Amino acid sequence: MHAAGERRNVSDAVGVTVLAGCAVWSLVTAAVHDGRPEGVLLAVLALAAGYAAGRILGVLMPVAAPCAAALAGLALAVALPRLGPGPEIVAPPGHTGATAAALALSAGAACCAAWTTPLPVLRLALWLLAGGVAVAGALLGSTAAVVACCAVLLCSLAAGRAQQRGPALAGLAVVAATVAGLTWAVAGNVLPGSLADAVRDRLTSRRVGLWRDALGMAHRESGLGVGPGRFGELSETAARSTPSDGRPHSAPLQLAAEQGVVGVLLLAAVFYWVLFALWRAPRPTPVVLTAGAALTALAVVATTGNALSFTTVTVGAGLLAGLATARPLAEEPAASESSESSRAPSRCEQGVHGGRPAA
Repeated sequence: MHAAGERRNVSDAVGVTVLAGCAVWSLVTAAVHDGRPEGVLLAVLALAAGYAAGRILGVLMPVAAPCAAALAGLALAVALPRLGPGPEIVAPPGHTGATAAALALSAGAACCAAWTTPLPVLRLALWLLAGGVAVAGALLGSTAAVVACCAVLLCSLAAGRAQQRGPALAGLAVVAATVAGLTWAVAGNVLPGSLADAVRDRLTSRRVGLWRDALGMAHRESGLGVGPGRFGELSETAARSTPSDGRPHSAPLQLAAEQGVVGVLLLAAVFYWVLFALWRAPRPTPVVLTAGAALTALAVVATTGNALSFTTVTVGAGLLAGLATARPLAEEPAASESSESSRAPSRCEQGVHGGRPAA
């Protein structure tokens, strides 16, 4: 029992270390280049607060909490377009990216609640809620939101048949890394001519220009970057854009430009820590994989947009991760464990808890 508890606490220790590293490194790079680390510190605090709240609410209200989170995320996504200036409503990287991220997290929370409830009628209602979130994305005119929500819903339905969570989570990690690599390739102008033109037309030349400015800064200051919050001051594309929020609209490229290679590695470490925590979580496999799919959708949106600049999105990401990794306050009796260990797990049990370390 003691050894099992220690194994499950490893992911928490890793998370604390990684988040502390993000905060400390932002302060270091800000001190060297007179940067402004408040944005990074706020994001770290929001993610940690959301994760802690999710861990608590996931134990106390395993169905009601994700259901409420889904409804709250939907309400915020509907309100987001009215919070920004006119041009940002139609620009893919701006508030539209935050809307897509919020809706993807809402769909994931609704699906997690559906897999958690034992009531068939409530489960059907929650599946319909997840589908309604995708419809809301279409009504808001966000193609990214529709694609992200449909992907989360389909992955959640497929997760019900998954026997092992490890390979599925590894696949999600590969998806996020592939999208980040493609973004880097676009910024570095290494794609073939026809493909590069098609990508530029889809992304807009302004966003590609921002990405290239960020990559140029990363090459010049690969160690410490140019300093948190200083991209807008040094980017020629951002200076020519009106209005401009001073960001490259890509989380990896922004960290590379402002905090160097270490900043990018820390950002990747946060995402892979979440997947690691999901792998070791005691929750059923469909819940874990659904949360993983939603958080991967967020990672894709953040790689090609500006989603992580919104505190509501980072809080929502932490909340969903916490709900999916919450574990019971009380352990099962040792006698029960010994009797269970004397028989092989059934196929149903393997589908629910398969692929994670024994707890």
